Amino acid sequence: MEFRYSVEQEALRELAGRLCGERFNDDFRKRFRGSRCAYDVTLWQSLAHAGVLGAAIAPAHGGSGLGLSELGLVLEAQGRTLAAVPLLATLVLGALPLQHFGTPAQRALLEQVGRGSLLLSGALEEEGGVPWAPQTRAVASREGWEITGRKSCVPYGAEAAYLLVSAHTGDAETGLFLLPAGVAGLQLQAQHSTSAEPQVQLDLHGVRLGPEARLGATEAARVLPWTLERAQVALAALQLGILGAALARAASYVSERRQFGRPLGSFQAVQQRLADCFIDLEALRSSYLRAVWALDAGVACRAEVLAAKWWSAQAGHRVSHAVQHVHGGLGADLEYPVHAYFLAAKQVELCLGGAAPTLAALGAELALGQVAPFT
Repeated sequence: MEFRYSVEQEALRELAGRLCGERFNDDFRKRFRGSRCAYDVTLWQSLAHAGVLGAAIAPAHGGSGLGLSELGLVLEAQGRTLAAVPLLATLVLGALPLQHFGTPAQRALLEQVGRGSLLLSGALEEEGGVPWAPQTRAVASREGWEITGRKSCVPYGAEAAYLLVSAHTGDAETGLFLLPAGVAGLQLQAQHSTSAEPQVQLDLHGVRLGPEARLGATEAARVLPWTLERAQVALAALQLGILGAALARAASYVSERRQFGRPLGSFQAVQQRLADCFIDLEALRSSYLRAVWALDAGVACRAEVLAAKWWSAQAGHRVSHAVQHVHGGLGADLEYPVHAYFLAAKQVELCLGGAAPTLAALGAELALGQVAPFT
């Protein structure tokens, strides 16, 4: 078995890392935060022109036809630099389900996504609920569907031209529906997010859609679980980049900062704390690689996805706090770069289920005997 990335994958990782890294250094990140722009349009267009946005889009729609594994490499690069671009919202929550379950007319939107001229997003979270059991209701009618409910923490919801909204459709089934941004009955309200990523609350008051708005046709009930699995694994990839960069900054800091005439990193307590962080990071990497491989290979892997999401939450909490701790007072300084990594890790930790609900879902899978042996 070949465990190394292919030449094509390495090239994509290097390209995405270089484009994000050249743009989003610490100084630019601070200036960008003060600009109050929703996302960096210049970087977004650079990623589009380089073919990065179309990496996982089929050649028939102007993309490269790669998979989730390659998209994960792009998200890792974003996490390492905290680049302010809607990669997860547009490419994972939007483009992936559209490509797999959309009608020909819906898939035609993907060419604009690859060119960087169209943003998408997914409305999958609700206050006090779990993403896989939405309380938003979609009622079938002779004309199509009528959707009523409230969604929260929708990334780049105000900037997206189309939103994919999850809803309960009756008889214990769920569905994912494609809404144009200006559809009647849809109201958007800006929300403050942990990492300063632009998010909105959606209020849907009897939004009427045609019958073709529901993705999936004959397999419509499978669309939401399919999308959530890929979104949770994509969050693990993003968290890998965030925590890897944060830990590297901590290692550099304790090597240079001196206390009692010695580098801070020479003290055993500091070494052990960062060694535990490294173990958490590699556990996240291992579970993520297992899950993303299984999804790309078409292997049933609900438990593996939950394990990757649990590690992204658990490692996100432990590593981000430890990195702040070894930086001392600087770690709590809102203007110091490492604090931005702390906030980003915290947001990914809680997105689409934190550690506790994810572990409960994983336990349910184990209790039902639905988890296949790893070997």
